[in-house]
Amino acid sequence: MSKAVFMAAVPPFLLKTPDNSEGVDGSAFEGIKAALAADRPAFLSQFLLNFFNVDQLGGKLVSDQVVQLCWNIAAGASPKGTLDCVTAFSSTDFRNDLKHIDVPTLIIHGDADRIVPFPVSAKRMPDLVKGSKLIAVEGAPHGLNWTHSAKLDPELVHFLS
Repeated sequence: MSKAVFMAAVPPFLLKTPDNSEGVDGSAFEGIKAALAADRPAFLSQFLLNFFNVDQLGGKLVSDQVVQLCWNIAAGASPKGTLDCVTAFSSTDFRNDLKHIDVPTLIIHGDADRIVPFPVSAKRMPDLVKGSKLIAVEGAPHGLNWTHSAKLDPELVHFLS
């Protein structure tokens, strides 16, 4: 591998623990799992509204049809896999792994990400990944690859070329 890109990624470690005070309280992830178990389709609808910050970007940078397409894909995924995914992304500690990255690394994250908050994730990564470059995309949600592609695409092409 000659380069790496983290886009709206969960590292370094999302879960708040005694040695990770910047993390998200575990009750948030337990709430997600409870909502998935109770009514997965309804949870996915609400999740995607926040994934794309539809209240602010809907009709401008993301259409209802894109949100519906993503719902269709998510609803077709394994219910068990969806639930297990919450445990995996919330409790996996990547801090030590990040310290071993030794290739040019680009970190791109929306500063309005409601799914993986910028201060808990991307903002902390440059301290762990030597020589990395962080781009905070103003007003961008978790689904910034769709909503802010005009900003992302040139950055990716420049970095990867």
